[in-house]
Amino acid sequence: MKTPKVRQGVRNRRAGRRSEFLCALWLMAKGYRLLGFRLRTSQAEIDLLALKNGVVAVVEVKRRRTLGEAIEAVSYAQRRRLEAAARAIGARRPDLADKSVRLDLIALAPGRLPRHIPDAWRDA
Repeated sequence: MKTPKVRQGVRNRRAGRRSEFLCALWLMAKGYRLLGFRLRTSQAEIDLLALKNGVVAVVEVKRRRTLGEAIEAVSYAQRRRLEAAARAIGARRPDLADKSVRLDLIALAPGRLPRHIPDAWRDA
């Protein structure tokens, strides 16, 4: 029998996958072409990789109780890991070598539409 902690972990993983799928649909509706889901590098996992107008978006998906909490949920250290992961993906994908890369965030909260923030940490 699974412990409550294990069951909660399973629920969280499922909710995360559903959130990523919803965000992928949201991006496609906005004209992005999806290049990958949950791409693992030694630095970090990239939730979504998408392309639009010559820009590769490395998209972090965060779901919290409020949009504000979701937006604030990505730490400075996590942003640095995402930047390193973006460089690693670029090195492995020659088809992306001539593209600009940016870090995006999609924030989710119950009862709210997703909030896509392109280049979310440019000034951070």
